[in-house]
Amino acid sequence: MAGYLVGIDVGGTFTDFVSYDPETKAVEVWKNPSTPRDPNDGILEGLARFEQPGEIKNVRLGTTIATNAILERKGAIVAYVTTEGFRDIPFIQRGNRRSHYDITWIKPKPLVKRRHCFEVSERIMSDGQVQVPLDEDGVRRIARRILEDGTVEAVAVNLLFSYVAPEHEQRVKEILTAELGDIPVSISYDVLPKWKEYERASTTIADAYVKPVVGKQVRNIRKRFTDSGITDHVVVIKSNGGEMTLEAAANAPIHMTVSGPTGGVIAGKHIAKLVGIDHLVTLDMGGTSTDCSTIVGGQENFTTDYEIEFGIPIQIPMIDIRTIGAGGGSIAWIDKGGMLRVGPESAGADPGPACYGAGGERATATDANVLLGRINPDNFLGGKMKLDLEAARTALKTVADELGRSVEETALAVVQIANNNMVGALRSVLIERGLDPRDFALLAFGGAGPVHIADLMNDAGIPSGIVPDYPGQFSAFGFILTDARVDAQRTVQMTSKHFDQTRATEAMQALVKSGTDELAAQGYTKNIEIYRSVELRYLGQNYELEVPMAFDRFDDDTTPKVWQAFHDLHLARFGFNIPREIIEAITLKATAISLTEKPELAAIAEGAGEPKPVAKRAVVFDDGTHETPIYNRADLGGGHRLTGPAVIEEPVSVTVLRPGQNLKVDTYGNLLIGKIAGE
Repeated sequence: MAGYLVGIDVGGTFTDFVSYDPETKAVEVWKNPSTPRDPNDGILEGLARFEQPGEIKNVRLGTTIATNAILERKGAIVAYVTTEGFRDIPFIQRGNRRSHYDITWIKPKPLVKRRHCFEVSERIMSDGQVQVPLDEDGVRRIARRILEDGTVEAVAVNLLFSYVAPEHEQRVKEILTAELGDIPVSISYDVLPKWKEYERASTTIADAYVKPVVGKQVRNIRKRFTDSGITDHVVVIKSNGGEMTLEAAANAPIHMTVSGPTGGVIAGKHIAKLVGIDHLVTLDMGGTSTDCSTIVGGQENFTTDYEIEFGIPIQIPMIDIRTIGAGGGSIAWIDKGGMLRVGPESAGADPGPACYGAGGERATATDANVLLGRINPDNFLGGKMKLDLEAARTALKTVADELGRSVEETALAVVQIANNNMVGALRSVLIERGLDPRDFALLAFGGAGPVHIADLMNDAGIPSGIVPDYPGQFSAFGFILTDARVDAQRTVQMTSKHFDQTRATEAMQALVKSGTDELAAQGYTKNIEIYRSVELRYLGQNYELEVPMAFDRFDDDTTPKVWQAFHDLHLARFGFNIPREIIEAITLKATAISLTEKPELAAIAEGAGEPKPVAKRAVVFDDGTHETPIYNRADLGGGHRLTGPAVIEEPVSVTVLRPGQNLKVDTYGNLLIGKIAGE
């Protein structure tokens, strides 16, 4: 037996599993309730589905370990070491404000305390020249102070202009590692060798902040898997959609910050190719949150512009995903002005929505969908979990009485407000970037995404929709499609007027070597692809555009092509360019990818005759109540067509069609809605 490939996505409410058998090409999916106190319990309970643990060959895990440690402020106590005179950089932050006119707004607290910030005498200039040599004895004195403090669990080192010349930082790390023993040390040259002192400091501190937490969890994962007889080949999904070994995750935990949601985008890219479309916007609605991203021209969108809180940036390469607090478990509440609100607070996995019957008493979006007839309380999770309709009604009645509305009106309002929240997220990844929603198809997944897809298409002006196979485990499905990927970057800061082609070429070659060496260290040496790019801007601008490079070196032939490509991209993005203006080259980037073997998805059987409903029930839409046919998704074959109102049920999700909407089932079982279905 070749052995199963298993993707696991640990969510706030459920842990999702997808297994692929390379011999039979069979894909199986299932869910298990998450266990927040120790996520490994839920993982191992789900893997108990395999009678023989040895049947599992490879596990790809999306985890929120690093994310939760930062968001919940449960990371390590960090010491910060920097150039003399710059210890206050993490506290000064930037001058921008979240709300220009909010005089009560307070800057977020950094992930380090000022009493744990230390300065060392040294100074490297912007051209790499050493103005003040490193005071090695001063570094040792800092190490003694850290040990005397007795509480520090990790160290972040960020010296001025270390991205140009890292020798001082690397020597500081050597000394601190020798003096501090097991206390881990993060240096900015390893984490983020880019300019902008505050962003570099914040990212390096965040890496140190989660390093002891992730290291402990990684060791726990490894031990639990070994004790259970499960394969040692366990990898973690990175924020850039690639994978890395558990040991690599422990060494560079900041790359796990947005681990789980990337799977849905990777799988969405695969679906876009299958369906034959170039522009896709993804919507992953689970129990706690909703994640949105885009596939444009068949490619996912990457960013380094990410903040854990407003003003605390983490500038690692990651798939650009916007997250809002809107999910099936989002709680409905009345604000001080008497207005109905939904989210961002969530009922989570424990106790969950009121209809779960686990002690939850506050109304949620899921309770509203159950009351409106969109979710069958007797067929939740394929009938494995019976929902309590009366508990949902009781919870909603509390809100309805306060509003002076009927329970049904309130439930419909809860769904509409949740939809409005998600439309806002869709607009943030489309309209705010100059993208026209009419050019896109909406790919909705997660347990709750298909329930809302029809309304969201209508409200956001998106003409086409897709509900993929396994929507409730779609991110985990994406994990079995990932490649190993390393993104390397380094600031060089030169201008088109004085561009050192030799220096730029050597820097790019060093980045490529760094990426391929890191892949090799993780065991990836085959099917390597290299992608290069450079961030450019006109002299005096504050923000850069990333320009791809189709060559491996800068010379008299290729360099002018880079400048022209920037002019063309600037014109396309902003509607103008300045052909004779000086261009600044800020950051060089190289991506090394090891392509992994992908699962082969089997086509489903063609549908014979008209699809037949398995039942009918009353479902409430915004234009009234309709006696709606209910279909079992497993009964739908390739080519089958439906016209709404209709509800298509499957074990872990429900697709709701508005009256008049068309649906077609494609060759692979995806549900195509609206224009893409030939509407």
